[in-house]
Amino acid sequence: MRLGTVVGQVVSTAKDPALAGFTLLLIEDVDGPAAHAGSVYVAIDLVGAGDGEVVLVATGSAARISQAAGQAPVDCAVVAIADTVIRRGDITYSK
Repeated sequence: MRLGTVVGQVVSTAKDPALAGFTLLLIEDVDGPAAHAGSVYVAIDLVGAGDGEVVLVATGSAARISQAAGQAPVDCAVVAIADTVIRRGDITYSK
């Protein structure tokens, strides 16, 4: 899983029918090499996350395990909203 921040949404009217009803979120990694490169990626939202929230993102085949994701053609899914992030004993994020 990856830890990321919701930085926006993608609106798409023309898409695979299996994606109907899903919100597509723009996610930026909180830490690691991808975060420093400023890369942003799209993930379907399974939990109702909002802008600025820190979330857990399942990737690859794990993104399709949820019943909600079903047969949607996805490789990233927001599966949890973080309340607190503790790194090396220090609270680095708290909702």
